[in-house]
Amino acid sequence: MANVITDEKIPNNVNLSGDKRLQRALEAWQPAFIDWWKQMGPVGWQERDIYLRTAVSVETDGWAHFDYVKMPDYRWGIFLEPKQEGRVHGFGDFHGQPVWDEVPGEFRNLLRRLVVTQGDTEPASVEQQRALGATAPSLYDLRNLFQVNVEEGRHLWAMVYLLQTYFGRDGREEAEELLQRRSGDSDKPRILGAFNEPTSHWLSFFMFTMFTDRDGKYQLAALAESGFDPLARTCRFMLTEEAHHMFVGESGVQRIVRRACELMKQPGGDVRAQGGIDLPTLQKYANLWYSLSLDLFGGEVSSNAADAFAAGIKGRYKEDRYDEHKLIGSHFSMDVLEEGNVVHKDVPMRNALNEVLRTEYIKDCQRGVDRWNKTIKDEGISWEIKLPSNKFHRQIGMWAGHHFSPDGAMLDAATWAARKGEWLPNVADEAFVKSLMHPVYERGKMASWIAPPNKGINALPGDFEYVRL
Repeated sequence: MANVITDEKIPNNVNLSGDKRLQRALEAWQPAFIDWWKQMGPVGWQERDIYLRTAVSVETDGWAHFDYVKMPDYRWGIFLEPKQEGRVHGFGDFHGQPVWDEVPGEFRNLLRRLVVTQGDTEPASVEQQRALGATAPSLYDLRNLFQVNVEEGRHLWAMVYLLQTYFGRDGREEAEELLQRRSGDSDKPRILGAFNEPTSHWLSFFMFTMFTDRDGKYQLAALAESGFDPLARTCRFMLTEEAHHMFVGESGVQRIVRRACELMKQPGGDVRAQGGIDLPTLQKYANLWYSLSLDLFGGEVSSNAADAFAAGIKGRYKEDRYDEHKLIGSHFSMDVLEEGNVVHKDVPMRNALNEVLRTEYIKDCQRGVDRWNKTIKDEGISWEIKLPSNKFHRQIGMWAGHHFSPDGAMLDAATWAARKGEWLPNVADEAFVKSLMHPVYERGKMASWIAPPNKGINALPGDFEYVRL
């Protein structure tokens, strides 16, 4: 397999032209994808020239080319990291045995479900964000939105390639379904809850890319350990692209934080009155999107997670850091709910793997929040953004159906109903944030509620024309 990506109708580094049946199938799917993109992709910007990066190889350095491109002409394609000869299973019941190049029959349904679920998140986020271009706080941010969007479209291609190549008729039908579900649709919603939530303004977009795309990092990293080698190689390159999405989110919130602190130090110190987003409101949106993203890891105790690990299909984050890779007789200490009470106990490790992965995710989120808090401290402001308890506002898993405060205290339904507006965005918060969402398309200018970035994309100056109007 070449590291350099070919310049074919469907760019790829998998020798697609050498498999005519697969090539025809993907070329038949491609027009439906473009139709979906034009229908459900960014509204009003399809004919504009956007300064985007496009993958030209899968090398660690120099893999991306930057230039102006109209989004419908973006070079979406299929990019896998090179095969590692002699690679063996790194975990599970097949530990130490050669990895698979084809789908084992006994694990076909499990693998297909994982690929479809991952694939469904990619177009969902594009649909959630399709209207944001109308209220972009700067050309820099507008370009970053579109970069995230086209790469989510590319990640859909990555999963469709696996479905079309390895799952036969079922895979082709699943690939079609990926273009038929719609985020938030009452009849055909996207599979996972967070991907049906409205992303109706830029604060939610930045929180989504901070927290929800970070879930994607951990899911992809776990799948990158897979003993099904094509899936592992696909996910490893997706992680290369995913890093920018998390940067957009973390740095976007950090810029809002910095601007809030600047306005707090103005006479009167009323951030909202001066056109900014105050820190308590930021905390509410962090609570919302963090808790929605925690649900994406699934139930705290899961036989599905145990089965995927045993089969060698989905591992832990950076599996090679661990000494023991079969987890027979191993346990994980965690909170569980028993007879309405929270107790701490040891759970068999294989059944606790969703919580193991979620724990790594929480640590990573905390590192990002720590950087926000450093910005606040450096500005001389006494305030701290905090991640809520992993039990707070949960819709999936053992904590769903129970009420907890952000600090993890169990509440009755009446107390929750009376106080949830203190912790989650309410109607007034949403109306206020939306009231700030006015577009700023002048080069080098920023909306009142966000500070400029520390540096431009690809070492470009701050007033670069990221989007040609």
